[in-house]
Amino acid sequence: MNPLPESRQALVAQIREALPATSTFYLQLGRCLLAVHTDRESIVDALREYFKPFVAEAGVADIEVSIHEAPEYRLPVDFTVKEPDPGKTKIKEEFYELADGRIVRKCLTGMLFVIGGGDNVAVGPCLDNLNQVVNFINNRYIEWILCQGSLLGHAAGVVLNGQGLALAGFSGAGKSTLALHLMNEGATFISNDRLMIEKRKNGLVMHGVAKMPRINPGTALNNPKLRTVMSAEEQTRFASLPENELWELEHKYDALIDDCYGPDRFVLRAPMQALVLLNWRRNGGPTEVSPVDLAERRDLLPAFIKNVGLFFVPPEQCAMPAPVEDAYIDFLSRCSVFEVSGGTNFAAAAQACLRFVRPDPSAA
Repeated sequence: MNPLPESRQALVAQIREALPATSTFYLQLGRCLLAVHTDRESIVDALREYFKPFVAEAGVADIEVSIHEAPEYRLPVDFTVKEPDPGKTKIKEEFYELADGRIVRKCLTGMLFVIGGGDNVAVGPCLDNLNQVVNFINNRYIEWILCQGSLLGHAAGVVLNGQGLALAGFSGAGKSTLALHLMNEGATFISNDRLMIEKRKNGLVMHGVAKMPRINPGTALNNPKLRTVMSAEEQTRFASLPENELWELEHKYDALIDDCYGPDRFVLRAPMQALVLLNWRRNGGPTEVSPVDLAERRDLLPAFIKNVGLFFVPPEQCAMPAPVEDAYIDFLSRCSVFEVSGGTNFAAAAQACLRFVRPDPSAA
């Protein structure tokens, strides 16, 4: 058991003294330069491969993160359990508030994260839980963008012909699958599951997150660009399953964009032309696409609004608007909004999305 100092600053110093970081690499995430310090070259190698499109030269960092490999880093703390999100039952996180920051512990892995005041530390069995390290790095960038005055959305995003599409939907709607269908049509990837939307005088800008899409076997089998994430044996085994069973599988793969689609197909910023809200269901009849006014269809807002969560510990000067419905309606009034209803049909939805971003031939 490690002692618990009185402050976040002292706890961070304790971890960094016990497990000194000796290697550093940099990520350019949109306008933000992020430095990652760690005590293991194997962590550097794994993270550089994952974040390949965003690895950058050294510079003056806007955010610094240190990652320390260790057995579970135990503290004499009575953590508070974070209640699961609506519709979920598994307890995944617990937290402890310090006067100058927060400690977050992942219940299933024992990973510990310390945040606040510009300190961003991950400690524990990092090599066994690199996905949680990736999420931690991305959460530091999300906080940074939100504090520039953006709101957080639960959406995937792509850009085509210079116009960005946000793709949101209720749980299991398939926003990431639709984004990857649009990639097959030439779109560039923006984000998998989170978007930060920034209000501009003449519209919106959307900021993505450097998180690779996590896809199930059904998505991979039905998209030739993605089949390579599975071995030949897995392709054969999963292809033999009944369709309903295939789509219900919990098994997930990271689809590395560079490996599946080639270089320069993942960017983190684009003008936001439209929001597409997937409100469909399997076997729901013909697929329909209709424009909507969110001021009159507030029932659709929960499909897009996303709580900032435990990893958001903003500085005093944070400029994020209050994340209330009216703020989202105000922001989203600056782009087109469409509801996709009826039955699940990714091909039809992709063609509808393409119509929103194709150049107008009359403008030629």
